[in-house]
Amino acid sequence: MNSFKKTLVMAIALPLALGSASALAYGGGKSHHGGKGGCGMMDGGKKMFRALDLTSEQKTQMKELRESHREQRQANDDVREARKASHQQMQQLLLAENFDEAAVRQLAQQMSEQQLDRRVAMLKNRHEMLNILTPEQKTKLQQLQSERMAKCEARRDERRATQSN
Repeated sequence: MNSFKKTLVMAIALPLALGSASALAYGGGKSHHGGKGGCGMMDGGKKMFRALDLTSEQKTQMKELRESHREQRQANDDVREARKASHQQMQQLLLAENFDEAAVRQLAQQMSEQQLDRRVAMLKNRHEMLNILTPEQKTKLQQLQSERMAKCEARRDERRATQSN
């Protein structure tokens, strides 16, 4: 019975954790539509790139890549449908009369692989965009990101201190 509970918790927690990790990686726990105080990778990214003084050619290349990546994501209905089907399968397994650990493990593995594929594609897209930058711009971007992470950590520490009081 103890093994059953552990597996059930894993089956429920794994997709949630992976989804949460994606959301946090994308936007630091806030909506990507806006909001204040976010410290995720994409928050303020436009400001950082503005500070890099991109040439008009670089700006054009960035815009073309963003549009291409957006079109690829929107055209990839198969991935969306596979994710939806996986979640439906998970619900069926959770609502079944008997718990099928082998099926849950197989589905959890499949969902993990799908998440991994999405993450690799996202990082490949970022790599393509960052390769447009000159070595000097890359160095400056790293500096700006480090400064921003320090600010975010300070803000997070401040929030924790006020919450613990």
